Amino acid sequence: MWLKLLIGLVFIGIVASIAAGAGFLLKDDSNSRRLLASLKWRIGLTCLLMALLVIGFWSGELG
Repeated sequence: MWLKLLIGLVFIGIVASIAAGAGFLLKDDSNSRRLLASLKWRIGLTCLLMALLVIGFWSGELG
């Protein structure tokens, strides 16, 4: 149960990072680093999501 909740929260974080990145792309100037920071967060959260999915299937909680 907790694993599914954590996976959902990480997925919502990824979507929020995508939305923030789109906003930074449209509004910031070319010297801003916020778009890069948003991309780093999105990559990190995606790696965490993949790890949680592998753990969930391996342990049998998601299968």
